[in-house]
This record gives sequence, C-alpha cells and structure tokens, in this order.
Amino acid sequence: MKFGGINHLAMVTNDMEKTVRFYRDVLGMPLVAAVGNIPGGYPYRHYFFEIGPSNTIAFFEWPGMVEEFHKPAGQPVKGQLQFDHVSFDVESEDALLELQARLAAAGVEVTPVIDHKIIHSIYFTDPNGIALEASVWIINPTGHAPDHSNADVFQDRDPVPALLEQMEEARLLKTS
Repeated sequence: MKFGGINHLAMVTNDMEKTVRFYRDVLGMPLVAAVGNIPGGYPYRHYFFEIGPSNTIAFFEWPGMVEEFHKPAGQPVKGQLQFDHVSFDVESEDALLELQARLAAAGVEVTPVIDHKIIHSIYFTDPNGIALEASVWIINPTGHAPDHSNADVFQDRDPVPALLEQMEEARLLKTS
C-alpha cells in the first residue's frame, strides 16, 4: 500500500468566515467543499481547502471551542498538547518569499526565512491560533530510495533504535 498524501487534516475554528478569508483569500487555497450545517442532521459546518491534488485542510466550525492560546511552532509547551504545527509545501524559494510578502501585507506576523539545511521555512499563525509553516525543499528526501549515509538529511547523532535498524538494512542491501 502507498499513501497518496493527506486527504484532509481536520482542524477546528470558531469562526468559519475568518477562516475562509484567511485560507482562501490570504493563502490562496481554493475552497473546494462545504458540508454540514444541516438542521436536524449534522449541525456543524465542515469546509475543505485544497492544498494540492487530492490534499486538503478542513475545518469544523465549533463555536466556543477555540481557546485564545497561541503556541509558537517548534517550541515546547507544558501540558497535554499533542499537535505542534502544519507545514505547507511551496514550489520554490520565490514562492516562499511571495507568500511571506502576502502575509505581511495582510497584517499577519510572519518570520524571516529560516534555513533548516534541508528546507527553508517561514512561520506564522492563522486566525484560529494554529501555528503554521510554509516550506520549500532544498534537499528533498521524498520519493527517493533511502540512503542513510547521506549526512545532509540524517543528522541525528544519537538515532532511535528503529532508525538504526533501517540504516543497517539499507547498508546490507548496498553490500549484497
């Protein structure tokens, strides 16, 4: 079995109007489906925005369910939080810079470009307090046979046992 991407990532908003204005109008993600809000049926709005072919981010509108807390992406926080942020792929460094300018023009606080060696990223927050990132691959490890000797993408100096096993299997395949 092979996965084709993310069908949809389900998030929560307490204001679908501001969510549509941000994802459709600021980020430029087409609104491709709107279901729910059926009296006597499913009572909540559920809207889908296209990220790429067959990949969407979706929002349930649950009034009163979004807290005012805004967590910075990639920073630890005390408590039971299990979600950090979503990173959207962009096609080029120019597209990343264009999005950064678009966000700033819309009054959204956005970081300078951060060089993570294998990706360049900007960080920002949506109107619901969801930490977001936009990234462009500099060294794209997806869709390639794993080469765990590549220090550019495997930089953990103390890998977990599961990765060590994978690296050994790749080494044995190379030598056979």
